[in-house]
Amino acid sequence: MATIDPKKLERLQGEELLSTLEQEAIRCGISDIHLNPQKNGVKIEWRELGLLSTLLTITPDTFDSVQRRIKFKAKLKLNLTTVAQDGQYTFPTNGRMVNVRVASLPSRFGEAFTLRLLDPQRGIVPLEKLGFPGEIRSQLQAISDLPNGLVLVTGPTGSGKTTTLYALLSTLAGKDRNIITLEDPIEYELKDIIQSQIDIEHGYTFASGLRAILRHDPDIILVGEIRDQETAQTAIDASLTGHLVFATLHTNSAAEAIPRLLSMGVSPYTFAPALRAVLAQRLIRTTNPEFRDALQNHTETEPHFFTGQVALSELLLASENIKNLILSQAPTAEILQAARKEGYRTMAEWGQTYIAEKITTKSEVDRVTAM
Repeated sequence: MATIDPKKLERLQGEELLSTLEQEAIRCGISDIHLNPQKNGVKIEWRELGLLSTLLTITPDTFDSVQRRIKFKAKLKLNLTTVAQDGQYTFPTNGRMVNVRVASLPSRFGEAFTLRLLDPQRGIVPLEKLGFPGEIRSQLQAISDLPNGLVLVTGPTGSGKTTTLYALLSTLAGKDRNIITLEDPIEYELKDIIQSQIDIEHGYTFASGLRAILRHDPDIILVGEIRDQETAQTAIDASLTGHLVFATLHTNSAAEAIPRLLSMGVSPYTFAPALRAVLAQRLIRTTNPEFRDALQNHTETEPHFFTGQVALSELLLASENIKNLILSQAPTAEILQAARKEGYRTMAEWGQTYIAEKITTKSEVDRVTAM
């Protein structure tokens, strides 16, 4: 786990405290910083390797100077405290610029803030370094070479969906294929790819943006998130007219993505022939390689026991049998049973392989797969 002296932070105010938090967060590989007002102070927390931990509690006066600085940098309205606001800013570190997405939220004891750190050094990761088993990685690469179809990537916020999609698109960029993305927000810059930012305030939604993209002769399209029936059906129709479409969705498992889309009202007669695969994933912490030979001699509360993260995934391929189940709008259990007969393995089952190889622990697999 990251180490930082809270007393070092307690002595700081305003811009100096915020700047120190930013730099220490990048040094420690932190993804999010939270400032949460409480009755007797403001708690500062950050998320490391997927888990939230408390750094310190600051006084309301100190918080006031910090939140004013955050609002100024992110171009949020300083005098507006009763509605949620979103913004962003950048800061330099070690010769590169880190983007910070800022979200404020009115709470009982004042405005709460979440700062999401998007470090370009961590953003674009090669597919082979994301931790996918060789079998799933080769299947993903084969799917990415298809000329058309719909590929869904599912999982909760923070499960690495965007990182996986960026890795896939990076392997395809520059290969005589026109790639266009539709994102909210654009997290990292991708070379040789057209990236388009959603702007709901001006009517540029996923649905309208997707229709616009189709007029620009794309070969591959990334839809940042399917949120409604119109976007879902447009993505399906695009995949049936010669485009390879990647899209994300929020479901707990790969099999659940199918009834979820059908419940949005898409036509099963277009969805079934369009679907190529569904990838579901979580991020799990990985054990320190130095400990793996004698893992039983160490405990998970030990500093530096976990030193990284990899994707724990499951990949459901849309066989003809699965497509027929989509047409009949079969329940999740029936889809899962059919997929198992074709070699499908759940995240929990892949997790057993990771445990056997001492990449992670049973409690860690249980933490992200328990439903």
